[in-house]
Amino acid sequence: MKSSAFRDLSLLIARVGIGVIFVAHGWQKFFTNGIDATQQAFDGMGVPLPDLSAIAAATIELVGGFALIAGVATPVFGILLFLDMLGAFVIVHVDKGIFVSEGGYELVLALGVSSLLLAATGAGRLSVDGLLGGRSRTSATT
Repeated sequence: MKSSAFRDLSLLIARVGIGVIFVAHGWQKFFTNGIDATQQAFDGMGVPLPDLSAIAAATIELVGGFALIAGVATPVFGILLFLDMLGAFVIVHVDKGIFVSEGGYELVLALGVSSLLLAATGAGRLSVDGLLGGRSRTSATT
């Protein structure tokens, strides 16, 4: 398999996998638990401006997850998702250790750095951006 084809396929798989997790978490905040319960949970965790923060986090995760899956504006949504996870890391998880079973930061760290990596590399050619003729960062370097 050609190196650029492998890279594009790898980016597609990574975008879809990470995007599905973000969609699930955004969906959970809006619809499974409901935004009111999410706002209350954010308040209980000490998140600043919990009413606004819950809506912002849910929106970034839901819309950003779908954007990653499709490969639409991946650098923009990758940064937004990274910042969302950075906030979760600093405000909620950093003092609880690494393991998620203890309220730790392993999931937000993995999702955050993965989002940042996608922001840096771009979506690849197997994406909406690629189909619309935008040069991805990876195709520009090959």
